[in-house]
Amino acid sequence: MPGNEPDLSTLDDPRHEFRAVESRDAYLGRVIALRVDRVNMPGGGVATREVVEHHGAVAIVALDDDSRVVMIHQYRHPLARRLWELPAGLLDEPEESPVEAARRELAEEVGLAAEEWSLLVDVAASPGFTDESVRVFLARGLSVVDRGVIEDSEEADLRVARFPLADAVRMVLAGEIVNASAVAGLLAAHTVLVGNVPPRPVDAPWPDRPTRFARRRR
Repeated sequence: MPGNEPDLSTLDDPRHEFRAVESRDAYLGRVIALRVDRVNMPGGGVATREVVEHHGAVAIVALDDDSRVVMIHQYRHPLARRLWELPAGLLDEPEESPVEAARRELAEEVGLAAEEWSLLVDVAASPGFTDESVRVFLARGLSVVDRGVIEDSEEADLRVARFPLADAVRMVLAGEIVNASAVAGLLAAHTVLVGNVPPRPVDAPWPDRPTRFARRRR
């Protein structure tokens, strides 16, 4: 309600700096690294914080002319089951912009291109232990392109389907879609289309884009 806006005046006040006084690598893999930091706490002590470093990723809410969203059904080993997700992929090409990565992933995963692109949301996957962040785009004006060669991975097993956006939102609220970027992207797309809230441009600032793991791989 008007007049009940939160007071943000104190957010810029000087506060404790959570500085890492020590850092070591516990694991370095192809997709993630595990870093262990010792961090200064406000009370004067030092606490251990385990941080999973990640490339970052992009995901795409691809809507066709009938307002159906393109979804994939893909096996995810940590949950030991298949999930309904958005087309998505890693930001593992350092010189590639997020929107160009999204264009590439849309073609590779579901064999589509899009004429219109806009930015929906940025999702910090689980900031309590990882710097992974996902930028979710809205893509419209779809056309079919060559999907290319499918690698011998989970992608070789994925199923592609289209759902009316309203049905996909109901699947989110029913707990049938649980992937974080899919949940956020679908609800954001519904808000943009039904609530007439304008999306951001594709090159909007992304202060939380992960960079540390990418620097390791160079």
